[in-house]
Amino acid sequence: MNTHRLKVTLVISFIVTLASAGAQAQNPSTGSGQAFPSKPIRIIVPATPGGGTDILSRLLSPKLTETLGQNMIIENRAGASTNIGTEFVARSAPDGYTVLMATTPHAINPSLFAKLSFDPVRDFTMISQLALTQNVVLVHPSLPVTNVKEFVALAKARPGQLTAGTSGGTSAYLAIEMLRAAAKIDVLNIPYKGAGAALNDIIAGHLQFQVNTTLATIQFIQAGKLRAIATCGANRTATLPQVPTVAETFHGFESSGWYALMGPAGMPRDVVMKLHAAFSKSIQSPDMVRRLSEQGVDIVAGSPDELTKLMPLEISKWAAAVKASSARGN
Repeated sequence: MNTHRLKVTLVISFIVTLASAGAQAQNPSTGSGQAFPSKPIRIIVPATPGGGTDILSRLLSPKLTETLGQNMIIENRAGASTNIGTEFVARSAPDGYTVLMATTPHAINPSLFAKLSFDPVRDFTMISQLALTQNVVLVHPSLPVTNVKEFVALAKARPGQLTAGTSGGTSAYLAIEMLRAAAKIDVLNIPYKGAGAALNDIIAGHLQFQVNTTLATIQFIQAGKLRAIATCGANRTATLPQVPTVAETFHGFESSGWYALMGPAGMPRDVVMKLHAAFSKSIQSPDMVRRLSEQGVDIVAGSPDELTKLMPLEISKWAAAVKASSARGN
């Protein structure tokens, strides 16, 4: 090979190398050389179908498929106050193809359970806090109460007779325990495997009251199948502006929830950012903003770094609430 041909060959090789590097920078991979994502992604919902976590995941799924070009597989792995599904993700490969739709129990359970098989911070890659959700105190329409004061009076007149149903470890479960402690009432908080089953039972009249998210219950409130007597946030929600907060009766009371996307520890940063961008785009689309706001959900779409800073604060916050209410894991 003459000198001129050798120079041309080297220049061509250099250009090909630069092009390849540029393509890899624009197309995150999981280490296999394939651009991410190259196959369907599993969103693990650590709760039963019918609850707010499941509803949000299924609402987002079509938009995520459109954005990422791969199907989203919603997989419900309920049990042990979300710990079963959460542990499954913690033990999965950190390649971005298995992620967790985490909720408030992720921060509550370290205080409710004496020992967890995973660390809620170290064993996860934080991707995005997606949204905040409002909890609401609900009663069956047959119960003769319309506000917290009337509910407390009835509970004191019927000690041990008013029954609620919640999935243990959730902010809704803890809200009932906090209300029991604040009002000094004797009510029965029956543990359910999932909030959806408890919701069906209160609608059927098998339970007298429940705390659940507006996302899961607003349609039943509007249809008159459930009566909202209070919300659990610090301020009233625009979704139910006429409904007072529990804090208007018991100062300082607050038990709201959130949804966040997490993956196993050790995920590549470029994969994390691609997932963050896709979920943020999907949840902030105009129709999703409208639909979720109507159901009492506030969109956050926070960054991975923001969620990383938030999680230890949430764990500390809920530890104080668990201690004050004397709640225990189911």
